[in-house]
Amino acid sequence: MKVKHSKYKNTGVIFELLIRQITRDSLEGKESPVKKLLPKYFVNTELGKEYKLYESLSKNNSLSESKAETVLNILLETSKTLNRGVIKRQKYNLIKEIKEICDINKFFSQNIQNYKLYASFYNLLEYSNHPNLKNLDHIIQNKLTIIEYLTPGKVSKDSNKISIIEEFTKEDKEIRLLTYKILLEKFNEKYKELILPQKNILKKILLSSNNQVELKEFYLNEILSLRTSLVDLNSKTTDQVTKIKINEIVDLLNIPQKTDKIKDNDLVNLMQYHELVKELKKVNE
Repeated sequence: MKVKHSKYKNTGVIFELLIRQITRDSLEGKESPVKKLLPKYFVNTELGKEYKLYESLSKNNSLSESKAETVLNILLETSKTLNRGVIKRQKYNLIKEIKEICDINKFFSQNIQNYKLYASFYNLLEYSNHPNLKNLDHIIQNKLTIIEYLTPGKVSKDSNKISIIEEFTKEDKEIRLLTYKILLEKFNEKYKELILPQKNILKKILLSSNNQVELKEFYLNEILSLRTSLVDLNSKTTDQVTKIKINEIVDLLNIPQKTDKIKDNDLVNLMQYHELVKELKKVNE
């Protein structure tokens, strides 16, 4: 299901339009009737916290591509800590009050500079906070829009890659499935000597979205699986030297701490540990 953008529900758009309305009223020499709405709905409120995400996004507009992806992922993860029910109710009441004060159609007909950015971020917030909403093509398009804003003049080296992705997402479903099937077959042929866990790790390295929550969960599961396999091997091994080596490896497989960041090197190490377990199983047999 595809998210449909609504400027009536977009916190960033609403805030910017309120500021514009206040500015316009001030230039006309009158007290703006919407001025009272800012402290009421955006100071120490859940809606205000959500607007801070939009504000942080719009301020970070000169980043490297990797930093831009990190900023976007952090903002999306932070949004999950907010009370969506409260935000929805506060937004409803805010629009209700705007309707009582202004001509709502005229109010929302104003142009704002960052409309496309705010619209893309709104769509990603909806996808991030509603698991039942899924549309890969739309998610990619919105992420590219935001990354391009955050990295002005720094994505030219990847312009071909972005064009390919955009073209790929426009293809028919059958063509996309066929392309994916061919890539998967080539992948399996090239890495046919790898065992399934190693293939999964390699895919994670190649397709990593830098989502630290997702990576950490994957890494933790792999560590626990490796530790279980090694402990099981240890119980079946009679050679004392091998037992000592296995115990040393188990000690190296530390559970990541809250502040730890999972990097590609950590995933590569996992592949090496799986290779070691594979060889130990052969020796044990």
